[in-house]
Amino acid sequence: MLFSEAVKLALQSLWANKMRSILTLLGVVMAVSSLIMVVTLVDGANTYVATKLVNHGADVFSVGRFPSGCCFSAEEYFKYQKRKVLQYEDYETVRDECAECTEAGSSTSRSTKVSFNGHSSTDTEVRGITWTMVDLSNLDVVIGRGFTPTDDDIGTHNVIVGYDIVDNLLGDGDPLGKEIRVDGIPYTVVGVGDRQGKTLGQSQDNWVVVPIITYLQTYGHNDPLGIYVRASGGAVSMERAEDEVRVMMRARRHNAPGKPDDFEIQTNDTFMDIWKQFSALFFDVIIGMSSISLVVGGVVIMNIMLVSVTERTREIGVRKALGARQRDVLLQFLIESATMALVGGVIGVALGVLVANLVTLVLGFPVAVKLWSVLMGLFMAGAVGVFFGVYPASKAARLDPVVALRAEL
Repeated sequence: MLFSEAVKLALQSLWANKMRSILTLLGVVMAVSSLIMVVTLVDGANTYVATKLVNHGADVFSVGRFPSGCCFSAEEYFKYQKRKVLQYEDYETVRDECAECTEAGSSTSRSTKVSFNGHSSTDTEVRGITWTMVDLSNLDVVIGRGFTPTDDDIGTHNVIVGYDIVDNLLGDGDPLGKEIRVDGIPYTVVGVGDRQGKTLGQSQDNWVVVPIITYLQTYGHNDPLGIYVRASGGAVSMERAEDEVRVMMRARRHNAPGKPDDFEIQTNDTFMDIWKQFSALFFDVIIGMSSISLVVGGVVIMNIMLVSVTERTREIGVRKALGARQRDVLLQFLIESATMALVGGVIGVALGVLVANLVTLVLGFPVAVKLWSVLMGLFMAGAVGVFFGVYPASKAARLDPVVALRAEL
């Protein structure tokens, strides 16, 4: 039998028994679609984190109270919660005394309510930042201007807003110069940040930014404050700047010699390493579940092929009587089982890409379908079909033609 004839026969068998085919291929479809979906989303998420979530330059590091990835347990949370909150004076010390630092900034935030002309937003993030944070955090101001040293020095009531504030409150027209109220306090809009979209279904544009002095005068010094530092350039300078800032912070926070830091110094690599560890763990779990689905799907294919051998015993006897060799029968059934699995693989690829795109629309993750993941999914499906089709195929190939011809139709 020609290869094309075996493939055609397998497809006809699938079409003739639609419900059985669906149940047969379900495991393979689920396994392959899970693989494609996870690879697509993880790769897209890695790209998104690298370009947006970690939005500080490679030469910038941060000083904070909590480490990245904290906290996965209550015990861990309370351990770091006991640390003292960083103060604005800590930032001033780093800004004024760090020789290896070319630029320093500070920021803090909380949720608040913003109103304009009788309309208001809820759960809006108000950030207090130094004027240098516009550059350090890559805050792209697309309309108007950022802050100036004067905004910091005298604590002006100027504000930069995200596009949610523009779209939902300010409406049409030039947003610059309009007066909004943040927790009832009036601020004048001087800038609008670039539109960021959504992450995990949460808008990244529902925020306002005020000068940090104004923030501290309004809300006090109890909110967690972060310090961001740009080194003068190069890996050596980065290490020196980190060491210099560490010495300053330990002295200001009275950390005894030999005791660990009660603050965290972190770079972009720290954030990315933690994210990649998390995504790799998630990927491994899904791959393990996909493997189980493939095994289950393979067992189902093997059972269906055994049923097919039984149903077609007389056909096998006729073929052998007409001169078909054992390897011809073996090849026919192997091709049929592999074709069944590959059909499931193709459906799984399409379903995986579809689900990944739907997740992207809902959560805002970018889609990055990798060719290697598609090829791997199809290869795994085909391999499962061949592996679990060996036993039914060999059973068909070993049938005695005389016994087979006597089989009842």
